[in-house]
Amino acid sequence: MPQSKSIHDESQAIAWLGQFVQHGGPRYLQIADFIERALDNQQLKTGDRLPSQRRMATLLQVDLTTVTRAYEEAKRRQLLSGHGARGTYATAPKRDLGQMLDLSMNIPPPPANVDLAELLKQGLAQVQRNADDDLLINYHLGGGSLDDRAAGAAWLRPMLGTVTPEQITVCPGAQAALAAVLMAFTKHGDVILAEPAIYPGLRMVAEQCGRRIIAVEIDDQGMRPDALEHALQRHASPLVYLNPTLQNPTTHTMPAARRCEIAAVIARARTCVVEDDPYWLLSNDAPAPLATLIPDRVCYISTLSKCLVPGLRTAYVWISDQHAQEKFMAALRSFNLMTPPLTSALAAQWIRNGTASTLLTGIREEARQRQRLAVDLLAGRTAHSDQGIHIWLPLPGYWTASALVSAARKDGLAITSSDIFFDLKKPPNIVRIALGGIRQRERLAAALRRLSHLLARRPERPIDDI
Repeated sequence: MPQSKSIHDESQAIAWLGQFVQHGGPRYLQIADFIERALDNQQLKTGDRLPSQRRMATLLQVDLTTVTRAYEEAKRRQLLSGHGARGTYATAPKRDLGQMLDLSMNIPPPPANVDLAELLKQGLAQVQRNADDDLLINYHLGGGSLDDRAAGAAWLRPMLGTVTPEQITVCPGAQAALAAVLMAFTKHGDVILAEPAIYPGLRMVAEQCGRRIIAVEIDDQGMRPDALEHALQRHASPLVYLNPTLQNPTTHTMPAARRCEIAAVIARARTCVVEDDPYWLLSNDAPAPLATLIPDRVCYISTLSKCLVPGLRTAYVWISDQHAQEKFMAALRSFNLMTPPLTSALAAQWIRNGTASTLLTGIREEARQRQRLAVDLLAGRTAHSDQGIHIWLPLPGYWTASALVSAARKDGLAITSSDIFFDLKKPPNIVRIALGGIRQRERLAAALRRLSHLLARRPERPIDDI
């Protein structure tokens, strides 16, 4: 360590230490933030000696344990180095020059205790051994082969019970399925009813197809049956959209009793429901889907992208009525002739031989570990169900969602603002944090710590100026 000046002067120490912020997070983290900011703005330089822990505790009027934790946190961030009796010194913080830490992409995490790369190699090799190469690289009729549909029926068994392969359509992802549903069962100018928090992909499809989405009022159980009945009478809507299990983005799950009430309203109105249910298998205790209550009124969509592997681009759509299924398949074929045979064959094989079940078990375990990590590192700020692959994070009053998204991006984090999901002039002051996009759990922990430190600081400018 080169010879350098020591920071003994109390007024100088206080100058770079700053002031504690009420509700700004644990004080030990605020002290570590003081040190980080002082290094950023050159109030502290590499080699500067910090006050001893006891002296710092006296200056800040906190207990010694708080300062000890603060110094350890600063060392973890590579802001300080300890040199025994010689003291503690500031060091140049090492910046992560890699890609932005992505907390915005809502995909499943890598499965715990599973070598996914090896399973992929084995699976592709087995598909090639068992299938005619020409079948894997040629055109096929849309909707999937009988083998693909049988795999889809097996995949849907935990949710729907026994269904026949003939009732299944294999689609290249849920987005394509939603587009086909809107084209098949609505017409230009029609109203689609949904809860206020809307999957952005649905809004995109509706805008492109000339349909309107109108929000139905909710309560703490989900969509209100009386509000739905009123909206159906007012708008004569042919379609209701629901994402009832671990909803994106709120993580809310509609309880069984409310599902029964909604199903009764739908049955009386003789309208249809598109039940988008990508997270059902990630829930420990999800109620039965609406499709089991009013099977002749529901188009049920289950994608593998949110609970297995996004790159499979495979979703299974169940429609019990043959005529409705034919309309759906005609709409799907108008813009997508078929699901890629190689990926649908791999999905079917994994479902048949138990690999999909192994992956799902590993993903559920990893998701639980990441949810616990989020609770620990975000200091109890989260409002979520402790299941699934994302959280819904209310913000302190001094942050707006848009301001936090902007500040986070400057800090190397990508998060999602609530205004993406709400068609409101003033959406709720919340952000969605996706827990699966960062592959290594250690890097996810680093991203969540960085977000926690950001939340504990007030914006550099007043909210009204941002």
